[in-house]
Amino acid sequence: MTTIPPIKSATSTSKDSQLTVAQRQEAGKALRQVVSRSAHRYWHPTERVDPIDLLEVSNQGRISELIPIRHGRMLQSAFAFLRGSAIIMTADLAKTETTGIHVQACGDAHLLNFGGFATPERNLIFDLNDFDETLNGPWEWDIKRLVISIFVAGRDIGLNDKDSYDSALAAVRAYRLSIREYSQMDTLAVWYARLNAHMLVEHAPDEETRKYWEQMADKAFTRTMYQTFLQLTEEVNGKRRFIDQPPLLYHLPNHDEYFEEVEVIFEQYRDTLQNDRQFLLDRYRLVDVAIKVVGVGSVGTHCGVALLLSNDSHPLLLQYKEARPSVLEPYVGKSPDPHNGQRIVNGQRLIQAASDIFLGWTSNSRGQDFYFRQLKDMKTSIKLKGMSARGLEDYAEICGCALARAHARSGDSVIISSYLGKSDAFDSAVADFAVTYAYQVEQDYQMLIAAAKSGRIEARLS
Repeated sequence: MTTIPPIKSATSTSKDSQLTVAQRQEAGKALRQVVSRSAHRYWHPTERVDPIDLLEVSNQGRISELIPIRHGRMLQSAFAFLRGSAIIMTADLAKTETTGIHVQACGDAHLLNFGGFATPERNLIFDLNDFDETLNGPWEWDIKRLVISIFVAGRDIGLNDKDSYDSALAAVRAYRLSIREYSQMDTLAVWYARLNAHMLVEHAPDEETRKYWEQMADKAFTRTMYQTFLQLTEEVNGKRRFIDQPPLLYHLPNHDEYFEEVEVIFEQYRDTLQNDRQFLLDRYRLVDVAIKVVGVGSVGTHCGVALLLSNDSHPLLLQYKEARPSVLEPYVGKSPDPHNGQRIVNGQRLIQAASDIFLGWTSNSRGQDFYFRQLKDMKTSIKLKGMSARGLEDYAEICGCALARAHARSGDSVIISSYLGKSDAFDSAVADFAVTYAYQVEQDYQMLIAAAKSGRIEARLS
């Protein structure tokens, strides 16, 4: 692997940002002589750490009784395994060629970490929506994780390898064309750019895609916080509280003591918000908290939900999630943010076109970092089951466009675009890499199955 000093992101004060457009274009093209675009095609699995060992490392510090649920969810399919094993794939990507161009990377840009959600103005947009692993790092790692997830997901839903490959290729092509477009835009125009859900409907390439995006948008507008409030809470002795649904949603045995602990960190979290949002939050009072299991990779980390009510009993639901070190950190270094919750919040604000107004961070007395955000406010994501080959390809293109926009905000789109060029050399190389690495994912998945059968790990769904 070629070692290249990273080209600083737009968040730095590097002299690179003072180069002219022509100089940056030349710098991008020159990188092809250092790391050819075809070099991204190859995966040589040598001296790999045992993937089950890596999973066990990532389980350290998690809630022990929830770890078997994490394993159980990962055992559902090779794609579920991929979703929950970012630590394994990052270790592998760290052995591949990179250009040294850094962006604010998502760190876990698989296709189900994209979706629709409401902006503060209540408009529906499509963007990345998970930032637990975000860190300044190689742009290639994000696009490769996305493309591999598309290929593995395609096989998981029964598509043949050609259709899965075509979808993977479509994502890289869309990324390349989009980053080229952003490289030619005014700096503020890039910052203001967003993928509006209505625009996706209007520009759908065919009737099937148009109907799909319409259904996705309609579903988002019905997934309001109030609907979630009715689903997750009940009135007990005149007080509103979460409905216990163990092991996925439950109150701790020492609830009163735990509630007081959350009250303390809640006040600390409040102080990280902008003044106007502090004012808004002060109109609510905290009335209940509970542990809530979420996702695949996050299972076992300390995640909970908080119920707040205004004086006129209008609800506000917040989620607080434990913020652990990014899986990228061993390979790219620590974040300049001293707090992992702050790292996630700052990364999200930098990457997303519009972020949650209640996004903030805090820590508890035991030194665990957390971040807060709203729970299920007009959020929607794709349902892979039953998706056609054309549907997956169209969705892959949108994800590629969204990832390019995120990278253009924090990195140098001119250098990246100039490196990629106008040909499909990089597109086909990464799509080929996805095919090869998909077989690695399948082998690792089979190792997890064997580990569960042998008793090396415990797994259950609930």
